[in-house]
Amino acid sequence: MINLDFSAAVALYAGCVLIILLIFWLADKKQKESNHSLDDKFIWFCSICSYTYINTKEEVISTCPRCGSYNKRN
Repeated sequence: MINLDFSAAVALYAGCVLIILLIFWLADKKQKESNHSLDDKFIWFCSICSYTYINTKEEVISTCPRCGSYNKRN
């Protein structure tokens, strides 16, 4: 049987938990970085209120979410 001090057991347990959390955090961070791809055609600029927004559904005319005005792609 392995003799282990109580404080050493707590430190070992805490270290294992921290390593597991670090592995999950790094995997999640890598997954989020791979999903970041935004094309310039999805970024719109409102000519009325100067609000910059993202709209992936419209191709020619888009409605500003802030002021409701229509914006046309140049």
